[in-house]
Amino acid sequence: MRTAAGLTPVQAARAAARRGRWREPTAVVRLGLLLAWVLLPMLAPSFQTLDLALKIALFAALAASFDVVIGYTGIVSFGHAMFFGFGAYAVALAVGKLGAPTYGHVLLGFLVGMAVSATVAIVIGAFSLRVKALFFAMITLAFAEFALILAVQWSALTGGEDGLSPKLPGVFAAGASGPFGLSGRLVTYYTVLAVCLGCFLMMRRFVHSPLGRTLQAIRDNELRAEALGYRTFVFQLVASSFGSVVATVLGGCYTLWVRYVNPESTLGIPIMLDVLLMVIIGGIGTLYGGIVGAAVLLTARTLLPNLRGLGATMFSGSEILQRLSERWLLYFGILFILVVFFFPRGILGTLREVAARRRRGAAPEG
Repeated sequence: MRTAAGLTPVQAARAAARRGRWREPTAVVRLGLLLAWVLLPMLAPSFQTLDLALKIALFAALAASFDVVIGYTGIVSFGHAMFFGFGAYAVALAVGKLGAPTYGHVLLGFLVGMAVSATVAIVIGAFSLRVKALFFAMITLAFAEFALILAVQWSALTGGEDGLSPKLPGVFAAGASGPFGLSGRLVTYYTVLAVCLGCFLMMRRFVHSPLGRTLQAIRDNELRAEALGYRTFVFQLVASSFGSVVATVLGGCYTLWVRYVNPESTLGIPIMLDVLLMVIIGGIGTLYGGIVGAAVLLTARTLLPNLRGLGATMFSGSEILQRLSERWLLYFGILFILVVFFFPRGILGTLREVAARRRRGAAPEG
């Protein structure tokens, strides 16, 4: 059966959803956030503000890439940050070890990092995705720990614990000037922001495609998907490889912005825990929850340590209050507990659930 326009009912419903997409309030919020990131260098040009904003964008996209794996596919991985480190080291090594840095070296670093990550993801998945329970999670954790140890011990190549401080080419170099009167730092800011946006749009398209819907069906009931004839192993392998490659691209962007790479900042387990916290805070299976989680986590981590100086100024006559102001990690833990308690599905996931309940409750009245 087709409509008057010659479309099937499913095609007509998708066309109507596309037409109404920009009328939704969430579309206005998304455009507002993008506009805020674009205009931030003019409104608040301090480096600390720009650094925080761009790291939120980077880690929001990284959390979203992890959400593609764990939230939309149901694969528990503890080695996702390893692929972020692959990208960071690939770009740093390409521009730092192949002679004078050029844009070609930057591109080569990205391509090599993506190829290595895709290969490692396929190898890990081929040997462990067929096994149920937490075997895949343990294998990814073992690989991540091995990559960290290798980066520390192979100091001739990676710089060991001291890391690498590569010199970047052209407008990405320190102190360089870019087009339209922009500084090299601002050109790097907008370049990395554009890559993060591109990765996010690509992930959004991925999870809303027929492939993404199949992955969600496998996540919800793998046995039923297999009974319908889907090769669930292949779909899971594609999803884990896709998320890993996106993480690699973001790792290369991290090197462009920070201009420094060491094992602890890109391959360490704390990075994986941060990404996991961002997904939990924002909401598993929401994609946009990564933005909320990254904003909450990184902003709190940036501002809470300032309590020490604030406490010394405001409570100079009370030693107890000064000591309490220094315990910012305690307050960070309390903040996380409150978020999990009041938002059991993450901030964005809980808000979506409340909105859906209200729509269902208002439906009979309509």
